Amino acid sequence: EVQLVETGGGLVQPGASLALSCAASGFTFGSYDMSWVRQAPGKGPEWVSTINSGAGSTYYADSVKGRFTISRDNARNTLYLQMYSLKPEDTAVYTCATGGRSTWRAGYWGQGTQVTVSS
Repeated sequence: EVQLVETGGGLVQPGASLALSCAASGFTFGSYDMSWVRQAPGKGPEWVSTINSGAGSTYYADSVKGRFTISRDNARNTLYLQMYSLKPEDTAVYTCATGGRSTWRAGYWGQGTQVTVSS
């Protein structure tokens, strides 16, 4: 059974940092491109970032470029998202998914972790 379990969300003030993790099991993690996706209240899912299977390439949405860093540890079957300089508009449920920028919708998704940026 495929499982993706996100952790690390929380309530932070604007300008703060937060690190998310996604523990994967039930599939060959190292063979998959992985993405982070977020969904803000009242909005549809938004692609945030992708890292390729070998961790050699990363991609970011313009809205987070320069502030977020995606990484992975294939030995630990874990995906990460380090977020810096958080803004209120980053408030959303963050979910990890298998697949890349154009394929994550058809992949496996986790349940998500809530990130709230508010003063």
